[in-house]
Amino acid sequence: MKKMKSLVKVLILLGFTTVFGQNLIKHKVSKGETITKIAQKYSVTPNDIYKVNPDASKGVEENTILLIPNKSNVTPKAVAENKPKLNLKKHEVKPKETLYGIANSYGITIQELEKANAEALKEGLKIGLVLNIPVKSNTTKPEVKTNVADTKKTILHEVKPKETKYGIAKEYGISVEELEKKNPEIKDGLQIGFQLVIKGERPKQQVSQPIVTKEVKEDTPKTQTSIPVVDKVLSTNEYTVKPKETLYSLSTQFGVSQEKLIELNPELKDGLKDGMIIKVPAKAIVAVTPNRQNSDLSKTVKKGQNKKLAMLLPFNIAKLDQDTINSTKSRLKKDKFLNMTLDFYAGALMAIDSAKTLGINVDISIFDSNETKSTSDVSGLIQNKNLKTMDAIIGPFYQNNVEKAASLLTDVPVISPLSKDYDKKFPNLIQATPTNEDVKLAMFNFMREKGGNIIAVVDPKKMSSKQYISENHKDVLFATVSDAGVLDVASLKSFLVKDKMNYVILETEKTNLILSTTTALLASLKDFQINLVILGENDALDFDEIQMNRLTKLKMHYPSMVRVNDSDAATDFESVFKKKNKILPNQFATRGFDVTFDVLMRLSQEKSLIETFNDASTEQVESKFNYVQNPDGGYMNKGVYILYYDTDLTVKQEN
Repeated sequence: MKKMKSLVKVLILLGFTTVFGQNLIKHKVSKGETITKIAQKYSVTPNDIYKVNPDASKGVEENTILLIPNKSNVTPKAVAENKPKLNLKKHEVKPKETLYGIANSYGITIQELEKANAEALKEGLKIGLVLNIPVKSNTTKPEVKTNVADTKKTILHEVKPKETKYGIAKEYGISVEELEKKNPEIKDGLQIGFQLVIKGERPKQQVSQPIVTKEVKEDTPKTQTSIPVVDKVLSTNEYTVKPKETLYSLSTQFGVSQEKLIELNPELKDGLKDGMIIKVPAKAIVAVTPNRQNSDLSKTVKKGQNKKLAMLLPFNIAKLDQDTINSTKSRLKKDKFLNMTLDFYAGALMAIDSAKTLGINVDISIFDSNETKSTSDVSGLIQNKNLKTMDAIIGPFYQNNVEKAASLLTDVPVISPLSKDYDKKFPNLIQATPTNEDVKLAMFNFMREKGGNIIAVVDPKKMSSKQYISENHKDVLFATVSDAGVLDVASLKSFLVKDKMNYVILETEKTNLILSTTTALLASLKDFQINLVILGENDALDFDEIQMNRLTKLKMHYPSMVRVNDSDAATDFESVFKKKNKILPNQFATRGFDVTFDVLMRLSQEKSLIETFNDASTEQVESKFNYVQNPDGGYMNKGVYILYYDTDLTVKQEN
């Protein structure tokens, strides 16, 4: 093998273009070129290039000389001489136009269009950009392709496992809106096996149906937990459709197919509208988040890659400089937002150092986003700092500023590191923090997976909690609580069942209701299996009147975005952080480390960043990152832990 590689190098140096009977072309790798791009340029496959350039499989660097199989056995010069003479026409890019649409209207390929506008398209397609259109001199009407057979030609794409609307649209150079317009049935989500129309019309005999192959069936359990689907609906309840809900989201929420929902509600054929009252199965089976095994991406780092990451953090230095009243020191004492930013930054710097020790080659740029809830420097940074060339961006902090960045950087993944509020959805927007609703949903999913009997004790002053549970989790039983907040103990005990774990959700901040509920449950432990449950933080449980042993005997469970980590790695993180910063890391510093290190690991894999979101669930010091594609666009982290108070007075994590 070494002799073969040496022979190829000698032949390159001597200028030979024929090796082992093949006619070859020499190609000098330009900055940013990949084997895939080079293969497309010469109409060969990456494998063809690897056969004559074995070292290329490890990656190629700028100025590397590659041998390219010339399948047509015609030298580039000869090809150029035989090509029809090209004229260049000008085209000004209009709103919503895409490379695919422009190329198609002039009867040329996307590759031809990109080649004629290499410099102009470096920063992507922009409204008002004037493009050169290569047009053959013997074409009667160069600006419009008039061949009837070509205009009617249909291009179909079969949806494969883990593909997304954004990825498919990008592959063909069209927008997600164009893809959905051609295929209205995918607005509520993709299904494996769908035959999507990219160009032309769907043949009349063909219906877009999901095709389940043996390969898909075998692969599915490895990546996600299947969602139970109700075939026969014996009883129904009425449900009011909320804003932004889709058939897809309702089908997963209630564990019933979209077809069954339409069968129960024929009016849905005309579309789903806010405020509609529809029939749904009486017992909701909530969709289960993909149950992936956690991956240690540090073990699969691909070295030699040169990726670029930008961080947009709200230091607001200009604001500090303009503050003539307060000194920087006094400002640091009072400004909680600035302290949070600096803590996050300190954690991020530790993540960058940790990545370097693993040999990761990522160029990292850190910019001041200079942001408030209503203003930021996002637009200026994108324009002046060439952020469109980045492989990923972390930040800004405020959700509206993150969404603005995602809308302007359509081809760059933008990671929202802290916000729990999702408003607008973009294909490239990655929400790294679970929403409050996702946190609660994880608790309900856990209780159902355990086959539990779920009971709720809700304070009358917590009507929003009762409404949330009754509308979204219809299998939950409600114990009677008077308007004065007095529990009907007999009502609670009547719902307890034997041979099953009874999960009792407690939603109150009143000490008396907490005491009466826990007293009744403790008295019932001799006859029933009982776990107390809360759906979020409850400061009332810290009052002296509520003894800890009440909660530990009932093994109180709760959902959390962070875990208790006593591992050696977590201890080392705390120790190194304290050594560098003279203080132990708080939640924001740890979050800064977790988000940054996770993104760096994902950027350094063989797969693309987006592919890792589809495939890999990861754990860092405190946080879990288990991303799920949002049907409305982008990705959401569903990584939530279920923790409980154990009888040894420690907090433990459920397996």
